[in-house]
Amino acid sequence: MAIRYPNGKKVDFLNQLSSNVNYGNRGMTLEDDLNLTNAFYREQGICLVHKKPTPVQIVNVDYPKRSAAKITEAYFKKPSTTDYNGVYRGHYIDFEAKETKNKTSLPLQNFHEHQVTHMEQVKAHQGISFIIVKFADDQSPYLLDADLVIAFWKDQQKGGRKSIPKKMIVTNGQPISIGLNPRLDYIKAIDRLYF
Repeated sequence: MAIRYPNGKKVDFLNQLSSNVNYGNRGMTLEDDLNLTNAFYREQGICLVHKKPTPVQIVNVDYPKRSAAKITEAYFKKPSTTDYNGVYRGHYIDFEAKETKNKTSLPLQNFHEHQVTHMEQVKAHQGISFIIVKFADDQSPYLLDADLVIAFWKDQQKGGRKSIPKKMIVTNGQPISIGLNPRLDYIKAIDRLYF
């Protein structure tokens, strides 16, 4: 059974829910899952979270047909901060989504310094800042408070580890359940960790 979301995206839920589905090949990324989840949360009035657009400067466009344009060259205008932001229960939330094929840790090279600085600034202003990380090998998503990411980042700059061990994420993070609606119920993880 295929269902179309209001944005036109078609999802075949029966195949996704089948017990013999190989989730490693299901074709959805963490970002796709979060976008579906955020659309569900908005429609249900649970929270208001959007993906931040990445500012891009378009340099060159080809017009192969009169009705179609193809961007052939573009540059990032400035470094973006984190992937998502919004409001939940009267609190500002801001988070980064990371997916890794690494089975034992989340490499810190997946982050940029300006992202870590931004998370630190959000926390300094009493905002809720975290990352959602998904390990591709077992499809396990976790919500991890930004304080731990910031601490590992600073330690790395002093010669420490260049990754956050998966064991540390499992111990200190909140597991996120995978379902139909919402796809990744990270709000329950926020409630457990912050409320």
